[in-house]
Amino acid sequence: MHLLAHGIVGRADLPIPEFWVAVAAAIVLALSFVALALGWTRPKLAGLPRRGLFRLPLALEVVCGAIGVFVFFVVVYAGVAGTDAQSQNLAPTAVYVGFWIGIPFLSLLFGDVFRLFNPWRALGRATGWVAARISSELPEPLEYPERLGRIPAAIGLFGFAICELCWADATQPGPLALLMLVYFVVMLVGMSLYGVEPWVRNADAFGVLFGLIGSLAPLGRGEDGRIELRVPGTGAPRIDPIAGTGVLLVISVGSTAFDGAKEGPLFNDIVQELQSAFGSLGFSLGTSLELGFLVGLVVAIAVVAAIWTLGLAGMSLPPSVPDRRALARAFAHTLIPISAGYMVAHYFSLLAYNGQNLWPLANDPLGKGSDLFGGAAAGIDYGIVSATGIWYIQITALVVGHIAGLVLAHDRALEVYGSARAATRSQVVMLILMLCFTLLGLWLLSAALNT
Repeated sequence: MHLLAHGIVGRADLPIPEFWVAVAAAIVLALSFVALALGWTRPKLAGLPRRGLFRLPLALEVVCGAIGVFVFFVVVYAGVAGTDAQSQNLAPTAVYVGFWIGIPFLSLLFGDVFRLFNPWRALGRATGWVAARISSELPEPLEYPERLGRIPAAIGLFGFAICELCWADATQPGPLALLMLVYFVVMLVGMSLYGVEPWVRNADAFGVLFGLIGSLAPLGRGEDGRIELRVPGTGAPRIDPIAGTGVLLVISVGSTAFDGAKEGPLFNDIVQELQSAFGSLGFSLGTSLELGFLVGLVVAIAVVAAIWTLGLAGMSLPPSVPDRRALARAFAHTLIPISAGYMVAHYFSLLAYNGQNLWPLANDPLGKGSDLFGGAAAGIDYGIVSATGIWYIQITALVVGHIAGLVLAHDRALEVYGSARAATRSQVVMLILMLCFTLLGLWLLSAALNT
């Protein structure tokens, strides 16, 4: 559908059959559950030590924000003024590889780095600073509606998934640049109404998702604003349990799963049937294909939502939690490592290979033969990592992500149920949920490997 081939390159030469890989992954998860039940009998994550390191200078935040604004508009200009060829224009690769994949990978290592470079946040803060200097009687921003929570961010993420995975025009440089500007304007309007920080913490799809993934990193921002060193993963339990968090993470997992399913033969057969069905209703061949993809995306998200809902339904309601909705919010952060594991497993190869294209494209952003820094002729080294190496990285990411999800769920269960026995009993269905997610991820990877 577009230039970004999301599957791994080449057929992996595995020393053991894929079936036994799945069995081994299931055994590892089951043993992890037993180990948690026997050896983790009281909440620990909240009490693990954190070391404050330093406070970021305001000047550095300003510089990083300016870089983010500059890069954003360079990419927009490339989309508007550059060639229409996807492979030769900077915009598609910058957005769908450098931004969408590169920043989450950096976030897993260094925390919420996007917060520093977020272009709309930077411009919103700069505008507010200038306005405050001009007038001392600015109206107070509206209070952000608590009932909305992160639902606007979830809607935005779903819209991005449609653009990336279902709508062909959204991967073309010109339309992509227009969509970027539309999103930028929406963010500016929202910040002007509700304030910069309340808006980007709740309604910015990318700021929210990247911030959640960054909570798994060994580096984070403490309550006092200082950068702190912490045990990886311990930032996730400190995420505010507000509305929409679980919805956003389900969309993240479901859309990534759908992207993997697109590469398998089963979905290809289904989408052909959907394309024929929409074609019989009078839609064009291209529109019918896009509608088929949209149906597939919705179904994939619905499947993930159903698995998550069944996992929660298998947990009894503890006395400390008022209702099922509050229970879902209390455990929503356990989806963060699953989302991260799916992203690493599915997109590592794309970042490793297509990510190398960012340098030559930066040298010739418009695709018109320029060579700004002398690197336009650089190519992709497909030998940087083998297909088998990628497969092992993918398996490791899935298994580690789901073990981390089990750890977060078990620790939270100890908090809300109050006893080790009740917490362990409540997590039996959660173990089944994690097994389902792991096997689903492995099946998607295997389908891609065998195409």
